[in-house]
Amino acid sequence: MSVEALARVFGADVTATAPLHGGDLSEVLRITFADGRSMAVKRGPRVDTEARMLAAMATAGAPVPRVLHQAGDLLCLEWLDEGTASPEGWEALGRGLRTLHNCTGTAYGWPEDYGFGPVPIANETMADWPEFWARRRLLPFLPRLPMALARRLEALARALPERLPARPSPALLHGDLWTGNTLFGAGDGWMIDPACYHGHAEVDLAMLELFGAPPKAFWQSYGPEEPGRAERRAIYQLFPALVHFRLFGAGYQSMVARLLLAAGI
Repeated sequence: MSVEALARVFGADVTATAPLHGGDLSEVLRITFADGRSMAVKRGPRVDTEARMLAAMATAGAPVPRVLHQAGDLLCLEWLDEGTASPEGWEALGRGLRTLHNCTGTAYGWPEDYGFGPVPIANETMADWPEFWARRRLLPFLPRLPMALARRLEALARALPERLPARPSPALLHGDLWTGNTLFGAGDGWMIDPACYHGHAEVDLAMLELFGAPPKAFWQSYGPEEPGRAERRAIYQLFPALVHFRLFGAGYQSMVARLLLAAGI
């Protein structure tokens, strides 16, 4: 379906289109109709899966944009008026993330595989969390790593049964929750661009800390952390670092090496 075809779906002519930031892996536009309505429109090969993930998050009570329409390679989302991040916004985000994590599954993974651009993300469910993290999130990157880093990653994967809880509560995860996938409005905090699966809730927290530092208001609203989270943080941050290395090249090799060192490898 073309953007122009949306005029028939929504019963009004498209009067303006404008590219939005965040389109590294898919095209993202703001569409404005003659009747004044606006929406965010994404074009990409996996938007049907994203629509189902957003629906699952919304059902859990998490703050996400409403899916207005999905067909072919187009996904139409509620337009959210973005503002400056405030303590109230961060508080809302923390509360919303806790609500998401309180929605639990029966195993680790997701009914569908996903991907970031050319990087496939396998989500076949498993009952053992350390095995899931090793097989689904770390070891698939071995062929792309320099030999020295690959050996260190293999060593970490072997050690995961002693480093990660065997069966933490299988929380519904956003799955790619860096600060660029959050939006803030007047006292609101939303999550966008999910890569959902069920897993240890600390995965989302570690991702939020990879490229920034959520303020006190977020942590107060989210609630208590599990004992030992600081020791697990680098293990969980390795996955997004490996994705970045695969997508954007050797500039992220030092991040992977640093996180392996922080993980004690």
